Amino acid sequence: MLLLDRAFDVEPGQRGHGVKNVTVSEPYFAGHYPDSSIMPGVLIVESMAQLAAVVLAAAWTTGTAGEAGTSDEAGTSGAAGAPGEPLPTADRVGYLGAIRQMKFSRPVVPGDQLRLFAELGRGFGGLTPVTVRASVGTELAAAGTLVVTERGAGGDGPQ
Repeated sequence: MLLLDRAFDVEPGQRGHGVKNVTVSEPYFAGHYPDSSIMPGVLIVESMAQLAAVVLAAAWTTGTAGEAGTSDEAGTSGAAGAPGEPLPTADRVGYLGAIRQMKFSRPVVPGDQLRLFAELGRGFGGLTPVTVRASVGTELAAAGTLVVTERGAGGDGPQ
């Protein structure tokens, strides 16, 4: 389930911003809760984790881990390649490995635009801590720390 509509201002391997437009047609609203729809917290966490995976994968695809590159709101990368040229596909995939801490400050409801932020910490042994935030307008909706792990394309398990 894709829970990230757009990633932008991505500095590969460092940080990035994203957006999830929360619409009434999202399938999870049918049962959560029918008379008072709110986005489940676990899906807010997954939105932030998907952004973290984009930031991590941007370093893999550009070979710029630790170097600042940029991506504008349209998704155009300034990190590698000729202008308008697609970036190469990464041979690794990032997964949510753990939720170290998370605090939810306000409900997210249909019609909200969830603004996401992820900043990667120093990784070790294929595990990367990520500081994340989600907000609606100027109000913080959720914040915490996740751990992203990776798997190689050969199916060799988390590294």
